[in-house]
Amino acid sequence: MSARLAVDIGGTFTDVVLDVDGTLTTTKVLTTYVDPAEAVMQGVDQVLSAAGIEPGEISIVLHGTTLATNALIERQGAKTALLATAGHRDALEMALENRFEQYDVNIDRPAPLVARPWRIGIEQRHAADGVELVALNEAQIVDTVAELVDDGVESIAVGYLHSYACDDHELRTAEIIAAHHPGVTVSLSALVCPEIREYERLSTTVANAYVKPLMSASLHSLSEQLQAKGIVCQLLMMTSGGGLTTLDVAGQFPIRLVESGPAGGAILAGRIARDRGLAEVLSFDMGGTTAKICLIDGAEPLHSRSFEVDRTYRFKKGSGLPVRIPVIEMVEIGAGGGSIARVDSMRRILVGPESAGSEPGPACYGRGGTQATVTDADAVLGQLALDYFAAGKMQLDTTAAAAVVKDAVGEPLQLSVHHAAYTITEVVDENMASAARAHASEWGKSVAGRTLVAFGGAAPLHAARLARKLKVEEILIPPGAGVGSALGFLLAPIKFEVVRSHYMRLSEFDEQAVLAMLQDMRVEATSVVRAAVPDAPVTEHLQAYMRYQGQGYEVAVPIESSQQLAVAELRDHFELAYRSLYGRTIPNMEIEILSWTVAVRVAETDHPAQFKFVTDTETQETQVGSVDSFDGSASAQVPIYARDRLRPNDLVNGPCLVAEDQTTSVIPAGATAEVLADGILRVVLGG
Repeated sequence: MSARLAVDIGGTFTDVVLDVDGTLTTTKVLTTYVDPAEAVMQGVDQVLSAAGIEPGEISIVLHGTTLATNALIERQGAKTALLATAGHRDALEMALENRFEQYDVNIDRPAPLVARPWRIGIEQRHAADGVELVALNEAQIVDTVAELVDDGVESIAVGYLHSYACDDHELRTAEIIAAHHPGVTVSLSALVCPEIREYERLSTTVANAYVKPLMSASLHSLSEQLQAKGIVCQLLMMTSGGGLTTLDVAGQFPIRLVESGPAGGAILAGRIARDRGLAEVLSFDMGGTTAKICLIDGAEPLHSRSFEVDRTYRFKKGSGLPVRIPVIEMVEIGAGGGSIARVDSMRRILVGPESAGSEPGPACYGRGGTQATVTDADAVLGQLALDYFAAGKMQLDTTAAAAVVKDAVGEPLQLSVHHAAYTITEVVDENMASAARAHASEWGKSVAGRTLVAFGGAAPLHAARLARKLKVEEILIPPGAGVGSALGFLLAPIKFEVVRSHYMRLSEFDEQAVLAMLQDMRVEATSVVRAAVPDAPVTEHLQAYMRYQGQGYEVAVPIESSQQLAVAELRDHFELAYRSLYGRTIPNMEIEILSWTVAVRVAETDHPAQFKFVTDTETQETQVGSVDSFDGSASAQVPIYARDRLRPNDLVNGPCLVAEDQTTSVIPAGATAEVLADGILRVVLGG
């Protein structure tokens, strides 16, 4: 018997999935903020009991979380300091010295994670080629760190100029800090982000330092509690780039986990696209705190080496906190079931990014919440199958939901409680549609005509209205959609990516130097993968980041193998990648190479994204009730169907709800929902 456990800790709910030889048992529990591992263990107890297996039978645990993301968005990380090269401590705040919104005189930039008094300039300097210009002032480090610790600093980021070319000073700084203050965590830019571009390197390193104590404590607590339970097996972490890595690596580079939960969902959507032969898909993941949207073309999610956390200005690029890590490219906004709705001084309805989370949560949870949220609005509108919410473990209080919606939106705008709730959902749906359009336009793509794959606790409720706004006609809702990200963990490969900056012009290409560097990178990446799976066959993916001389940004150029490093072949690969993005090349222009990446992964299996779920095989009646639902103009009784009683080829017509243990799919009037052979619910919109 093969038993695997997948755990996704979100800002509101923690999802736990137990896979026993392809048959899944799932649960959702409220996230516990003081120690997130407590919620995990509650969920583990539930799925083990339901499946009837012992803890010792679990062979591997796969884990992803949005805790790092939430800590950055909510500014709830550690007290962090930055040691930078003397004269460069303010690079973190000066950023790129540009305006992401040209005509807004009141533009609001994200505040740096480290305040100026804790950004310290250290006497040292390397040139861009790694030659030492100023020796490291070790005595200054001793005195400075002592003062920072006295001020309460818990974590230190070290980001010296050109450390990607020579890391000697950063490594020595870490040794000094460890010798004098072993309890202080340290993040070195030469290890976290050894790439050209000082601001992005500093921003990434500081973000890593900011979340490192929180994530280290959380991962350590989870590991200990699993072992105490008798689950003594390997714990692998989902990374933002869509691969699994070891606990030790995740503890050292927690910034790589910043999108680990959503990455799992994108992998699930990509596998569905591959299995069904879909060329263009839009992945839609909406949970309790945030909504995530990802473009998937050719069954592969878009990948990037840069990402912005917490974009604060109408989803505009440049308005968030930049981090340079391997990441599945997606847009994330504060629009989840727990997002708080309010009316501002201009009588506009605003929804999010603030969230009620799980403590106290939406008012309808009955845990003391007093602010109107999207989930409260959904409850008022009759879009939740109350008996199925969280598998029936939570009884929702619709009276409390109606009261807070009326107080927050209805009375200020003189709307009925139903119209107030409808406007809340309309605002959040339009926010998500705007984010999807903006994200697609940044990549020169369109969302219209794609297939929408919806998962997460709240996505199936809002998928149909979002799809109509985006001119999407087909929606796929996979089985177990409410725990979709955790399902993606079960499909993810074990993978690790290493990046190095090594600038050279193509006309001066030094093949031997590049081969030596790539071999070092290959050894580093392979060692991480082998630590997780010692004997499995692995594959390697190589990319060069190239541009025409004088350009500000490079393009990713796939290289099939390190045997294809001849200048002519590199030029051909670059021109092919450049033409695919911009439709043309620039003849007789010098080409530059800035960085290289080597990704090593365990060879991928061909298993389709099909799982078996425990279903109700005794009862044939598919309709399990009805609910009074408001569609924006009138109320009507609509039927509720139990998804676990629907069989392949069954067809239901909207308006109706299709309920399952962790979510509810809203099928609007004019739409039809069909159960496909693999259990996916295919919704086709009409009207």
